[in-house]
Parts: sequence; C-alpha cells; structure tokens
Amino acid sequence: MPRQSPYTILLSDEERQALATAAARYTAPYFEVVRAKIVLYAAEGLENQEIAARLDLPRQVVSKWRKRFYQKRLPGLVDDARSGRPPGFSPSRRRRRQSTRV
Repeated sequence: MPRQSPYTILLSDEERQALATAAARYTAPYFEVVRAKIVLYAAEGLENQEIAARLDLPRQVVSKWRKRFYQKRLPGLVDDARSGRPPGFSPSRRRRRQSTRV
C-alpha cells in the first residue's frame, strides 16, 4: 500500500495561475516546468508515486518539491544558494573566450 504524503497542497487562485503559467511556458527551464507540474498534480490530490510516474521522475524528487512548496510556497520552488566559490567568469564571457581560441 503506498504511503500518503503528510503535505496536503491547497492552492490560492494566484498560486494556481502562476504555476499553470510556468508549467505551460515553452521557454522556461525544464526544472521550473517540472516543479510547477509536481505542485499542480499534488493540488489535484495525486500521491507522490502517481506524480512520479506521470512525470517520469523518482518518487523522492516529487516528495522533496512537494514538501518545499508546502513549507515555503512559491519561493520554495527556487533553488537554494549553493556553497563554494562563485565562478570567475560569467557563462557568456566564457563562451566568448572559447570562441576566440578556435
């Protein structure tokens, strides 16, 4: 028997609209689309295992983002800051530098 998530998702109209927009955007990064879909499916009452099967993801990933949304709402879907030294060059500057070598 599948376990039920203790994190029941109830969305406000504004949250639902923002997530639906993010999930339908062609130009959005893939991770944003997937996270929005996870929350929308969770709000429909689907369990983590079913959401994972629909999105072809591990159940643990679905569980993580469901919990983060439950605790922090929309700001919880943004990546946390990572530790470590920041990059020395921006990605665009790095591309320019590599193209001049060729």
